Amino acid sequence: MPLQILVIQHCPLTPVGLVGAVLEKAGAEITTTMPHHGDSFPQEPDRFDGLVLCGGPMHAGDDENYPAFPPMLRLIRRFHGSGRPVLGLCLGAQLIARAFGREIGKWRELELGFPALKLTAKGRADRLLRGTASRPRPMQFHEDTFALPDGATLLLSGECPNQGFRIGDTTYGFQFHMEVTREDAHAWLRDCRDWIERHWGAETDARVASVERDIAAHHPAAARWTAMVSERWMELVAERSVWRQDLVPLRATA
Repeated sequence: MPLQILVIQHCPLTPVGLVGAVLEKAGAEITTTMPHHGDSFPQEPDRFDGLVLCGGPMHAGDDENYPAFPPMLRLIRRFHGSGRPVLGLCLGAQLIARAFGREIGKWRELELGFPALKLTAKGRADRLLRGTASRPRPMQFHEDTFALPDGATLLLSGECPNQGFRIGDTTYGFQFHMEVTREDAHAWLRDCRDWIERHWGAETDARVASVERDIAAHHPAAARWTAMVSERWMELVAERSVWRQDLVPLRATA
């Protein structure tokens, strides 16, 4: 039976993209749910081996407009508590931080583009990141940030400091959009124009043109980085699934 991955997609514009393609190539079966658009989602991990939380334009603390967030936070904690891997992308990383006690606040500006990040010493030793580029340049598109949860390990840092972290051995949050395809990256600049203009005003045309050039320059390497990290996350899912299955006979005789 293929490994079962639950994907929570927050917005039609932010699918699981490159990450999902890697997981499917590895043989995973993906179930995608869009809770803010009327879909239900499980309250327990149940049959799923791993959880991916996509990005989205909403603020991770906005329970009034997005009432699916509180049960989603509980689900994140239950995946984590059962040893099932979790992968959060941008908004997904913010929701993980919130699920483990941190408030989400505004960063000082819109971070949009491909600024270079830096692997920390712990990041260079991490099973998902070791041997990857020491200064990767994945796409950023966010206006919020967060403090690290207690006990979290910082893996990647940038000007907006908390770019990648791990809680325990199985829960990962990445502030950036490692999942974005080249086509979606261009679509975001078009479809999110009003939002971008609220931040950049009269500089929008010039700065968006710069980001367009960055997509051409940096997306191919970012996509290769994503493929390597996603493959390793899938290996972690497989290992943890076998580990849980090995525990079943022990529980049955307890």
